[in-house]
Amino acid sequence: MMLEKKTTEFLEALASSQPVPGGGGASATVGALASALGMMVANLTIGKKKYADVEEEVKSARDSLNELMQELIKLTDKDAEVFEPLSKAYGLPKETKEQQEYKEKVLEEELYKASIVPMDIMETVLKTMKLLDLMGEKGSLIAISDVGVGILFAQAALEGASLNIYINVKLMKDENHKKELETKADALIAEAKKLKDKVFTAVMQKIRPV
Repeated sequence: MMLEKKTTEFLEALASSQPVPGGGGASATVGALASALGMMVANLTIGKKKYADVEEEVKSARDSLNELMQELIKLTDKDAEVFEPLSKAYGLPKETKEQQEYKEKVLEEELYKASIVPMDIMETVLKTMKLLDLMGEKGSLIAISDVGVGILFAQAALEGASLNIYINVKLMKDENHKKELETKADALIAEAKKLKDKVFTAVMQKIRPV
């Protein structure tokens, strides 16, 4: 797994000329960091008398955030897995009409497959954002700034993943697939922006009230 590497090894792999990991894997990783920050806030809340009335809800959120973090770790690898066949499809020969038609067919299939994983990243990160919203409302105030960092990471991860969808869609011929993917990605971005603004504004009001 990509994230079984030391952080420095992962960064070196990301910085190299190799096609993977790339922006999609990096986005999933940043999303996992956002989930981890939410878990930290939960762990700093659980067991405190001041937050006893929300402890069970916070525990449930922590468990859900852990599941989301694990899913995003897996998606870091899945992004690399789906890019490899797409990379090979770009290199298929196209000297003859038959080769051109075959390449078009394979490329269309792989472009769609390579768009599903970043869509999964977007959807998973949005779930993380909703739980960060909860942690901002009910988590320990001593860690409220970490909720802010988490929501910013999550927004970057979600929009970062969307770029992989949009670049693939640009090359697709299938108008139904294009519309399906673009519409869904646009809706996720719009929802995430509202959530990010809500959470970040609330965090700033608590740590730097005007």
